[in-house]
Amino acid sequence: MDTDPARPSLELVRSVTDEHVLRALMRHRRLTRAELSAQTGISKPTAGESVRRLQERGLVVDTGERTAGGRGKGRVGSYYALSPRAGTALAVSIAPGGIAAEIVDAYGDTLARASGVVGRPAAPPEVAAVLTAVAGAGREQPDRPRLAVVSAADPVDRRTGRLVHLPDAPFLVGELDPVAVLGPHVAGPVVVDNDVNWAARAEREHAGDDFAYLYLGEGLGCAIVGGGEVARGRTGLAGEIAHLLTAGPRGHTTPFIEVFAGMGVRLPGSTAIDPAALLAATAAPAPLAAANRRLVGRAVAGVVAAIVALADPGLVVVGGAWGPALLDAIGAAVAEQARAVPLRKAEAKEPAHAGARQDAVERLRAAIVAG
Repeated sequence: MDTDPARPSLELVRSVTDEHVLRALMRHRRLTRAELSAQTGISKPTAGESVRRLQERGLVVDTGERTAGGRGKGRVGSYYALSPRAGTALAVSIAPGGIAAEIVDAYGDTLARASGVVGRPAAPPEVAAVLTAVAGAGREQPDRPRLAVVSAADPVDRRTGRLVHLPDAPFLVGELDPVAVLGPHVAGPVVVDNDVNWAARAEREHAGDDFAYLYLGEGLGCAIVGGGEVARGRTGLAGEIAHLLTAGPRGHTTPFIEVFAGMGVRLPGSTAIDPAALLAATAAPAPLAAANRRLVGRAVAGVVAAIVALADPGLVVVGGAWGPALLDAIGAAVAEQARAVPLRKAEAKEPAHAGARQDAVERLRAAIVAG
C-alpha cells in the first residue's frame, strides 16, 4: 500500500478541486463542465465529479440552461451556478447619517436593503433598536445570513467588538454591543470595526498597500495601511487622533479637536465638527477665510507630521466631508515640514460601507468554500 506522506490524500485533492470550481463559479456566475475545465485547468471528468459532489452538498445547482449543441455543434452542455442556498452575508453601517444594512450574495449582488435614522448624538438603546430593525432586511431569504460585517462611526474594542465611548467621540454616547444585537440574526460570526478602518480598506484599490488614510469630517480619524493590512493596535483603538497635540491658534500647542472648538465650528450640543460651518468659515471674506485656512492647514499638517514620524507612509489619503476641500491648505503646510509626504483626495465612494461590504463578500466566499 502506498503510504508516502508527501502525496496528498484523495480527500485533500477533492477539497482543492471543489474550491477551484466554486471560485470559478463565483467569478463567472455560470459555467458548463467544459468551461469549468478550461477555467480551472482541471480535466473534464474531474470537473464533472466536483460538480456532482457540490450538487450533493447543496452548493451548486443546474440552472436549467443549455448550450446550443446538436447538428454538428457538439454535445449539449448544462450550465451550473452557485445554489441560492449557498449563503448570504449581512453588511451594516452605523453612522451619524443613519444605519444601513444590505444582504449580499457571493457574487457581490445586493439581495435586500434597509435603512433607519438615529438621533445625533445617538444613545445605545436607540441605535440597538434601529440595528435590530434593519437586520431583518433579508427576511424573505430562505436562510439567515452566514455572517455579518459592521462598520461603526465610533472606536471599536478589538477583543469584544463593542463600541467604546471616548472623550469627544462625536456620535455614540455610551457603549453598544453590535455582536450581541446582531448575533440572533446571523448563523455565524459578527465582525465589527471602525468606519475609518473600513474606508481605508476600500481605498486600497486606488492607493496601494502602504499609505495612511486621514478622515476629516464630523469626526476625526486615521488608519495606517501597511502591506495591505490596517493596523488596529492592541485594543483596536489605533488612529484615534482627536486629542493628538498639534499647532493651534498663534502657534500654541493644543489638542487637535480644540482647534475646531476655538473656531466655533462644532455642532450644537455635540462634540462633532460641523462640516458646513467649517467650509463656510474657510470661504468667508478673504482675510478671515485665508487665516482660517492656514489655521486648519497647520493643525492637520501637525497630525500628518506625527503620522509620518511614527508610520512613515508613502502617501496620505485625505477623506471626509471637509478634508478634501481644504487639501490645498493642508498640502501647503505639509510641504513646509522636514519630512513632507504626498497627499491626495480619497477616491472610493461611500468608503466605510464599501469596505465593510467588500469584506462581507470575501468572508462569505471563504465560508462557502470551507463548507
